[in-house]
Amino acid sequence: MFGAMQTPRRRRRRDFLKAVPAAVTATVLAASDVTRAHQTQTSASPPPVTDDGLAAAQQVADVSLSPAELESARPLVARNLTNIEAVRRVAVSAEVEPAFAFMPPRPARAPARPRLPGGLEFLPPARPAHLEDLAFEPAGTLALRLRARQITSAELTTMYLDRLKRHDPTLLCVVTFTEDLAREQAAQADREIAAGKYRGPLHGIPYGIKDLFATKGILTTWGAKPYANQIPDHDATAVVRMREAGAVLIAKLATGELAINDLWFRGRTRNPWNPERGSSGSSAGPASATAAGLVGFSIGTETGGSIVSPASTCGAVGLRPTYGRSSRYGCMTLRWTLDKVGTITRSVSDTALVLDALHGPDGKDATVADLPFAYDGSSDVRGWKIGYLEHEFTGPNAALWKAALDVYRSAGATLVPITMPDLPSAALYALLNAEAGAMFDELIRSGGINELADQSQNGRANQLRAARFIPAVDYIRAQRVRTLLIEQMNALFDRIDVFVAPSTSDTVTTCNLTGHPAIVLPAGFVQGLPIGLMVTGPLFKEEKILQAAAAFEQATEWHTRHPPLK
Repeated sequence: MFGAMQTPRRRRRRDFLKAVPAAVTATVLAASDVTRAHQTQTSASPPPVTDDGLAAAQQVADVSLSPAELESARPLVARNLTNIEAVRRVAVSAEVEPAFAFMPPRPARAPARPRLPGGLEFLPPARPAHLEDLAFEPAGTLALRLRARQITSAELTTMYLDRLKRHDPTLLCVVTFTEDLAREQAAQADREIAAGKYRGPLHGIPYGIKDLFATKGILTTWGAKPYANQIPDHDATAVVRMREAGAVLIAKLATGELAINDLWFRGRTRNPWNPERGSSGSSAGPASATAAGLVGFSIGTETGGSIVSPASTCGAVGLRPTYGRSSRYGCMTLRWTLDKVGTITRSVSDTALVLDALHGPDGKDATVADLPFAYDGSSDVRGWKIGYLEHEFTGPNAALWKAALDVYRSAGATLVPITMPDLPSAALYALLNAEAGAMFDELIRSGGINELADQSQNGRANQLRAARFIPAVDYIRAQRVRTLLIEQMNALFDRIDVFVAPSTSDTVTTCNLTGHPAIVLPAGFVQGLPIGLMVTGPLFKEEKILQAAAAFEQATEWHTRHPPLK
C-alpha cells in the first residue's frame, strides 16, 4: 500500500534520479578537474554553469524556478563558484573551527548599564521662539530642556510628527506613523518628569525605528510586499529598551526590502540633501529621517554596511556596534552570524546615550555578552596610534582625506599605515549569503519571492535564489576561514588603538565579518553631498571609537550642517 503512494516531492525525486545522470557525471568530472588543478597548483576557472546542472541542482534543493528565473540567477551562481574557489585556496589547518558556535540558553544577567557622567548638570540654552528651531538639536541638549521642563515631550512629539508628515511625501522614509502610541508615551514622560521620576537622557525624546523590528500590534513589513500586512504579537528588545528609557516611538522607518539598499514596496527612500538621489540602505528611513531633523534619533541594523552606508550618504552619525553587544531579539534575521543592532544620530555624544540604553543581555539573544559599556565623553587621542590604509586616502578626494588625517595629527595622534589581512573577505561574505537563503527558504519555494520590488540581477530576490546553490561544505569552510580573519584582525589591534577609513572602504565588509565595531560621521561634501569618515576599533571597545570620533567632530564643523529642506 505504501509503495503505491507517491507524494509530488517523491515523484520529483524519482524523475530527478532518472533525468540527471549525465548532468551529475559532468559536474563530478568538472569538480575532479578542479581538484586536480589545485593539486598541481595551476589556475583553473570554475566549470561553466549549464542548464542541466542548474536543473539538477534545483531538484536536489527542492525548489522549482522558472526558466527565466534560472537564467536570471545564472550569473550569480557562476560568481558564487568563483567565490568558492577563492575560499578553497586558503590553507586551513584541522584545528581551525568555524566562526560560529552553538550556545545553549543561559540565564539572563542584569547588564551593567552606567550612565554617562555629567552633561545634565548644565543649564540648557534659552527656548527658541519657534519650537521647530530645535529640530536638528542633539538629543542630549533636548534632554537638558526636558529635564529643566523648558519644553515638554508632547511639544517635541507634535513638532517631529508634523515634520515627518510634511517631508515624508518627498523622502519616503516612513512606513507607519505610530502617532497614538507616541502621544500616549509623550504624555506619560511629561507626567513622570514633572513628578521627579526621571529615567535618563532619552526620557521624552521622540525617535524612529527601522521597520525590521517587531512592534506589538503595529505593522512590521520588513520593507517587502509579501510581509506588508504582518503584525507581530510582541515587541523587539530594542523597542522594550527604548520604552524603559522613556523614549517616544513616533514612526516605523523605511528599510530596503529584506534589508538591502533603499528600495521598498512603496518606492525608494530619498536623500534629504538631494531628493533626486536615494538614501542608500538598508537603514534608509532611519538615516534619511535623522539627517533631515524629523526624529531625535533612530535605531537601525547592519549586516554588511546597512548603517554605515546610509548614515554616510545622508550626513548622519552611524554606529555599528560589536557583534553581540546588543540584542537582535524581535528583529528580522538576514544572516544569523552577521546581524547587528545599532544607532543613527546627529552627534557622537547622542550615539553613546542610545547605545547605553540598548546594550546588554536580555535572556533572549544568546549571542549578547554581559560586558559593560562605559564612555566618559572624552575626546583626547594624544599618544594614540591610529591606523589608516594609504591607498584609500588618495584619488579625487585626496585633499578632503588629507584634512581628515591632519585633524588627528593636530590632536596628538600618530598615524600608522596598515594593511588588511590577505584573505578573500568579499568571497566569504558572499558565501555567508547561504544564511539568508535559509532564513527565506519558504519565501523562495512558495514563489512569494516574485513579489519583491527589485528583481534585478543584484536585487534581494535574485540573491536569495542564487543562495540556494551555495554548497553547505563550502559555507562551513568559509566560516573556518572567517576564524582566521578574526584572529588576524585582532592581532592588528594589538599595535594600534583604532583605524580610520572612508565610509566606502572595503573594510566595511571585512569588519562586519569579524564583528568589530565602527562609527561613521560627516567628514565633508563632494558635489554637494555628504561623505563620511569611519573609525573602527577593537571588539567591545565602542568607547575607543566614540572617543576618536568625538575628537574629529569637535575639531570640524561638518556635523553642524543640515539639509536645506523646504
